[in-house]
Amino acid sequence: MDKRAVAVLFGGRSSEHSISSATAGGVLRAIDRDRFDVIPVGITRSGAYVLEDDDPDKFALDPGSMPEVVDNGTRIVWPDSVDSRELRVRDTDGERSLGPVDVVLPILHGRFGEDGTVQGFLELLGIPYAGAGILMSAIGMDKHATKSVLMAAGVPVVPWVTLTRADLARDRAQIEHRVRALGLPVFVKPARAGSSVGVTKVAEMSALEAALEVAFDEDDTVLVEQAVSGREIECGVLPGREGGPPRVSLPGEIVISGRDFYDFEAKYLGAPGIDLVCPAELHDGELAEMRRVAARAFEAVGGEGLARVDFFFTGTEFYVNEVNTMPGFTPISMFPKCWIATGMTYTDLISELIDGARER
Repeated sequence: MDKRAVAVLFGGRSSEHSISSATAGGVLRAIDRDRFDVIPVGITRSGAYVLEDDDPDKFALDPGSMPEVVDNGTRIVWPDSVDSRELRVRDTDGERSLGPVDVVLPILHGRFGEDGTVQGFLELLGIPYAGAGILMSAIGMDKHATKSVLMAAGVPVVPWVTLTRADLARDRAQIEHRVRALGLPVFVKPARAGSSVGVTKVAEMSALEAALEVAFDEDDTVLVEQAVSGREIECGVLPGREGGPPRVSLPGEIVISGRDFYDFEAKYLGAPGIDLVCPAELHDGELAEMRRVAARAFEAVGGEGLARVDFFFTGTEFYVNEVNTMPGFTPISMFPKCWIATGMTYTDLISELIDGARER
């Protein structure tokens, strides 16, 4: 069988640059080299596309030294029309061909990568890519849009208030009234950021202003969400095969003890106070309902590529918190852990995404 050329695209301009780079390290280590030739394409924080080293160890996640794509002087030259899929690289020695690329695997997190921008770029070039398409990516990146679409589809979501600085300037008293109506505590989040970047738990109204400023540093639109008392359950979703329904993994659970919430340090830097349990314990009826709601949420936002659906489970209701269209994909992240518990290997999961891109 001929090997397929896969461009692994990572890094990027968002605040989640290092997480994307760490994900790349896991993918480069686990991708099936018997089936795929890899072209590692890094995006620097300033947006330059560079030819990176095919070295998983270079992108290991280390609290003392977060991985990063640095400008090494090379430049990836993308095809100039849909008549070619040839990638080229330009450096001090000139320009040379990297050969045609069959699929791009964009393991980018956050804005300028997970929000439909890169997906639109690849659509214009006519290059197949793994993951969600333009619309699903854009919806999934914007928490307000996600909640609005899910609510319209009859999927339970946590009550929220969306606001901008202009809203606050026009009628701060009304905004504070709406926030108080949610009840305390609340979570303040940027509308378009992931990995818990810019998220603050607010237990007193006096802390709201500072939390809004943290969120506004990431985005000009902010959500204030009601805090739901319940278990934090997550699951992975993949499209169905041959027209079948979406496939939903076994659940994982985030067990919090000693921290306010599952923040960036706990997710990626090994901070104490968090345990990831997979598979999580749910009764048969609860598992069936979780899978039903997850599949419904996945289809509502577009039903392509992959997603991790995050819930608050109260014991009677599964409230969808987020639909993440390019979830954390390091070997210890919840999305692969859930699929591994369901019977799929990490390597097979990567192959599934690439094969799905080619089929689509």
